[in-house]
Amino acid sequence: MKIRCLAIDDEPFALGQISSYIDQTPFLEKVALCQSAFEAMHYLENENIDLMFVDINMPDINGMEFVKSLKQRPQIIFTTAYSEYAIEGFEVDAIDYILKPISYGVFLKAANKAKTWFELNLKQPETFKTTKDSLFVKSEYKLIRILLSDIRYIESANEYINIHLINKESVTTLIRLKVMEEQLPKEMFMRVHRSFIVNLDQVKVIERNRIIFDQKIYIPIGDQYKDNFQAFVDKTFLI
Repeated sequence: MKIRCLAIDDEPFALGQISSYIDQTPFLEKVALCQSAFEAMHYLENENIDLMFVDINMPDINGMEFVKSLKQRPQIIFTTAYSEYAIEGFEVDAIDYILKPISYGVFLKAANKAKTWFELNLKQPETFKTTKDSLFVKSEYKLIRILLSDIRYIESANEYINIHLINKESVTTLIRLKVMEEQLPKEMFMRVHRSFIVNLDQVKVIERNRIIFDQKIYIPIGDQYKDNFQAFVDKTFLI
């Protein structure tokens, strides 16, 4: 499998470096190099792009604004000289956020994260059983029944998921988060981030685009999930 890439950077040297790194990486395929977001739009409309390397500080429209404007996004790796956008970068579900100057080792580590994401999402769906009020999953050679009402949130961990329960225990099983999302009742569970599904009945406190379960657990709300979550908030909370 080749991951089809597009790189955007208004600095020719930086763009050339990313181009060279893509060429050195066997599982990446370079589709286009762009010096502006407007130029990239042409390729996004006419090419199948899997992954974008995006600089943030660019004229006209910066990389973060550009990514947020896309209704259908490829996977994103931000490349920038500025660290202050890191939190915002992960709020839009970027696979990684790497700081210039970028060595090939740092680039390859980010590219491998993207490779893992695509491999997991192209696998055949795992199977597990659900009933009206519970699900059955395999964990450590055991079949475990979990009441849906006992689930607090579900967290992606590479090819596994961790099902966190209201009693603070968790169950780990070999299921992709996307597959789990498709099987859970939508009136009870919502995907709020690339890595998290929450039980809506357990959502009590929301602050600064984060769901706060306790002092140690903060679930970020990804940009592409904000509209659905805001609809839930508008319906549920008195504001």
